[in-house]
Amino acid sequence: MNIALFGATGRVGSIFLEQALQDGHSVHVLVRDAKKIQPHAKLSIITGDILDNQSVYTTLKGADLVVSCLGTDGTDSLSKGFPIILQSMYKLGLSKLSTIGTAGILQAQSEPNKYRFTTNESKRKSTRAAEEHLKVFLMLKHSQLNWTILCPTYLPTGEKVGSYRVEENVLPEAGTQISIYDTADCLYSLVSTNTYYNKRVGIAY
Repeated sequence: MNIALFGATGRVGSIFLEQALQDGHSVHVLVRDAKKIQPHAKLSIITGDILDNQSVYTTLKGADLVVSCLGTDGTDSLSKGFPIILQSMYKLGLSKLSTIGTAGILQAQSEPNKYRFTTNESKRKSTRAAEEHLKVFLMLKHSQLNWTILCPTYLPTGEKVGSYRVEENVLPEAGTQISIYDTADCLYSLVSTNTYYNKRVGIAY
């Protein structure tokens, strides 16, 4: 399988990349600094930026599916970069995308008509990251793609436990955290299944 991966140097993305390469997949990554990525026979490194059309197109060319572990990094690059990803996917005839979001964009258990980040279910003082991820969710919701958004709650480094709970569109009851390792493990499992197409998936222990 040929995977186009964005966010490969991040906390979750780097773990996802390691697993994909271990399993023999070919991976194309787009990074700003190629020195942050260890060379590998199955790895193609494209140096560039998510806001550059040509860099994104080159990363996606030849891929079977797209994975994004991009964060919000204190800017609006996520919501500005995703339209470029979608545009290139359409041009190349790609249809499957799995991405990391945040639990804030799931529906609230107590108020199902509201997003968690707009209710007291979310303990975060800042809503900036959730608002960025919400923009991406709405783009995907109105797209023609087969997409899945994995939405972890509090994300400490932790360790790989190997068991966790997932639930469509809401955070599992009383879920408070999930490690970056189990988040990456779950995301990796999603790329080979169509169980959660066009769904947000809440994940927690």
